[in-house]
Amino acid sequence: MKSNDLKDMLGRVKLTPVQKAQSILLQELSTISPGTHCCSLADSLHRVLASDILSPEDLPPYPRSTMDGFAVRAEDTFGATPSMPAYLEIDGEVRMGQMPEGSVKKSKCYRIATGGMLPDDSDAVMMFEHTIPVDDQMIEVVKSIGSGANVIKRGEDIQKNSPALLKGHSLRPQDLGLLAGLGIAEVEVFAKAKVGILSTGDEIIHWSETPPPGKIRDINSLTLTAACEELGAEVTDFGIVSDEEDIFFNTVKQAVAENNIVLFSGGSSVGMRDLGERVIEKLGNPGILVHGVALKPGKPVLIGLCHNTSIFGLPGHPVSAMVCFELFVKPAILSFAGHVNPLPKHQATIRAKLDRNLNSAAGRLDCIRVQLQEQKDELPRAIPVLGRSGAISTLSRAHGYFFIDETSQGCNKETEVEVHLLT
Repeated sequence: MKSNDLKDMLGRVKLTPVQKAQSILLQELSTISPGTHCCSLADSLHRVLASDILSPEDLPPYPRSTMDGFAVRAEDTFGATPSMPAYLEIDGEVRMGQMPEGSVKKSKCYRIATGGMLPDDSDAVMMFEHTIPVDDQMIEVVKSIGSGANVIKRGEDIQKNSPALLKGHSLRPQDLGLLAGLGIAEVEVFAKAKVGILSTGDEIIHWSETPPPGKIRDINSLTLTAACEELGAEVTDFGIVSDEEDIFFNTVKQAVAENNIVLFSGGSSVGMRDLGERVIEKLGNPGILVHGVALKPGKPVLIGLCHNTSIFGLPGHPVSAMVCFELFVKPAILSFAGHVNPLPKHQATIRAKLDRNLNSAAGRLDCIRVQLQEQKDELPRAIPVLGRSGAISTLSRAHGYFFIDETSQGCNKETEVEVHLLT
């Protein structure tokens, strides 16, 4: 049973808890297979792998020195101490980028730099710090080392045909370095999520214009576009759309046909919410999944699915829209982009102490914006940034946010809270 089927004794739609709404959405999205394509390694940062990558070779392909020093036979250093050193003749040098010539004979050594290829018959590297030059051709060794000391063996980093990176992994800079080291120039990744954004309301004008009386600038299209692009999505702006149902329906229908996700936001009146609901139901299959969540701010959010495109009717107030984006749209974007866990648990958080008492209504999740104030030798203070959901400056001034859960009626001053940091 979908959440919009749950009604109270008076026939009103019940509000859906946030976690249940997320679960309903992600369950539907889990049946949709994201698209894939090949991408050059240089353009693959933060893309998600669509298949496992096996190492095509050993890395490193030959044993290398991890220190500047001398390539030696470890047995020639056994028993060496400062009072009773071993003496080794310098018989050659490993030049960077070149194969070493010859092999290391007994009681002899080769000069070698970090990264140099180990000469044949040597099995360790003696650091310069543990040698004393006698002359240009001989050194004293004042420490004993074992076989393999200061050496990285062939395939020690990664062996041929072993997994380098697995499907579902989001590529980080260090991952690109690994793939570059293996000579992999192209990877199969999930396609970027495509998002269509439109604003509704005859009172809305473009954010660059000066509003006459009764009009307001469109904030949401710009902030939502930036939030989507920050997650790597490709965004199409469908502009400001009239509240007239036929015009609104046709624009949403086009956006649904061209995108994985469609966002519309605007008037917060009951009439506008009804219009959004009717449009989603007309597009159908399966239609509305969630209509209203137990959340402040963000209660009137609409979540729907039309074929393989998710639709979100976000509140018109900017703070409410961004809170709903974080909780519902962001997981959808990550899901379409192939992330294994679209509700990541590793978002940067910090523990802080609440600066004042806060009341909350039981039965809803309250999202509280806060500024963080550093304190010497103790947790930072979390200072609530209070204001109505139409006040975008509350988000701009906030360093992060925390939640008061549905079972609580508030938090007392000095309570430790987990603050989710805003990037």
